[in-house]
Amino acid sequence: MSKWNLWLKQKRTDIEVPEKQRYSRYYEHDGALRAYANRAMVLAFLSAGVALIAVGLAAYVRLQPPTVIRVDGNGNAANLGKAPSTVSVSQTVAEADPTDLEKYAFVKSFLDHYETFAPSTINRNWADALNMMTSNLRHQAVVNLRKENRVGNVEDGQMRCEFSLRRLEPSQEDPLTYEAFGVKEVHKVGEDHSETTQKIVSEFHIRLVADRRSRDNPSGLLIGEFWEQPIEGERRDLILQEAPLEGRNLQGGVSR
Repeated sequence: MSKWNLWLKQKRTDIEVPEKQRYSRYYEHDGALRAYANRAMVLAFLSAGVALIAVGLAAYVRLQPPTVIRVDGNGNAANLGKAPSTVSVSQTVAEADPTDLEKYAFVKSFLDHYETFAPSTINRNWADALNMMTSNLRHQAVVNLRKENRVGNVEDGQMRCEFSLRRLEPSQEDPLTYEAFGVKEVHKVGEDHSETTQKIVSEFHIRLVADRRSRDNPSGLLIGEFWEQPIEGERRDLILQEAPLEGRNLQGGVSR
């Protein structure tokens, strides 16, 4: 029996024992955890830096003044929050000389307001015409209107004047002086309720004054001198035969 048992023990020792599973050491786990922690710390610092930059940019944009754009009477836009440039490249619109078309349109508008009236529109039309004059000419015109009681005469006689511009020419000596010819058709109702119509052909002398352009006066023009006088004879007949200026020279601007 002892030999048999000894043989069995020897047999068992000859059988291979499976290798034990190998586990990592504790300091390897600790190193990996520290590496992950370092990475998270670096990412946190980077995120904090990006957040601070974003907050700074937001505060900078918030503290900037609002953008306000102003558009003047000529349609030019200007940024009020931006400092004007110290270098002037070209002449500004406010300093530009009035064009021939602007002068033509200004004279025609003045004559239309001053010479066309009715009892219901005389105050508004003449007020607009007076505002187109210089201050000294306006004062003189107001004195003459009050002295001759023109507004009262128009209202009492129910007068109505229709004005037709026939010719408008710039002076050869002064580009700001214009000579115009027009026909006024005056309708008046008498005390016996009868209507009388009178055609008056007049010559007009208008001298312009160039002022600085502004919102109230985009063209920068004012009437510095104005007078009119009726004409008779052949000149009157020639003016009556001419067609109204509204039907011709609309694109040219000035009658030559």
